[in-house]
Amino acid sequence: MIPRRRLHRTVFALAALYNACWGLYAAADPQWLFRFAGMEPLNHPQIFACLGMVVGVYAILYAEVARAPERGFLLAGVGLLGKVLGPIGLAALLVTGQWPPRSAVLCLTNDLVWWIPFGLYLHDAWPFFVRQWRDAP
Repeated sequence: MIPRRRLHRTVFALAALYNACWGLYAAADPQWLFRFAGMEPLNHPQIFACLGMVVGVYAILYAEVARAPERGFLLAGVGLLGKVLGPIGLAALLVTGQWPPRSAVLCLTNDLVWWIPFGLYLHDAWPFFVRQWRDAP
């Protein structure tokens, strides 16, 4: 059994719930971030609604990791990769002045708060992943 199994199951269940709620909200109100950050509204809010759909779909992946943490290494790895790349992209927008600092709330809740728990999970799940990969037919 994976170390800290209960913790990892709880974290990924919460991540699934968060992503499902965030995705639904972003699809229902795709201008919320722009209002919050004092930015001009999007000309095509469907783009942000689509981002909400993608974030919402990740809820399914995180729910699977919560269900079977011994087999979720790749799913969580892809999730963490997105949670690292997202802030890099936002940092570029902030540094160039294209987006205001208030827009950083997007990465605080969607990405940064998950780095440590996802990283801890990947550390704990690595031996299981290696064993499964090695023993695969």
